[in-house]
Amino acid sequence: MRVPVNAPAVAPAGRAVVVVESFGYGHGPAPEADLTIDARRHLYNPHRDPRMRYLTGLDEQVRAHVLATPGAANQVGNAVTFALCLLIDVTHDSGELVTLAVGCAGGRHRSVAMAEAIAAGLRAAGVVVEVRHRDVGKPVIQRIPTAAAASGGGR
Repeated sequence: MRVPVNAPAVAPAGRAVVVVESFGYGHGPAPEADLTIDARRHLYNPHRDPRMRYLTGLDEQVRAHVLATPGAANQVGNAVTFALCLLIDVTHDSGELVTLAVGCAGGRHRSVAMAEAIAAGLRAAGVVVEVRHRDVGKPVIQRIPTAAAASGGGR
């Protein structure tokens, strides 16, 4: 289920909800969350491939590229486990939310792919999940190449 960023999250009666929100640090500060994952340094960056630059993490090609990063599956699994641990402490009748935020530079590629993968893992565990992509529709941030990127280094 995808909802607008400013829509209230409502849990079905007696069920806790996890909100997974992607965002771009280049478009503003991280949203308030129980866990914020910085996806800028350790995941393959589709922005560096001109064929994927204007796609998003909702596109299979981008999602596969990001999730092919060594360790990406572990990051997703760890985020799912963290959220499940937090849910143990949430009183299901209180309507409290557990919020995970995933950020990358522009909020279009890595954070979106990771947020979707985390949400899928939580749904597989029977958790009600809302996915929000704060910056996926915003313009691509044009980057100035760094020395490492120009020489082929970095992800």
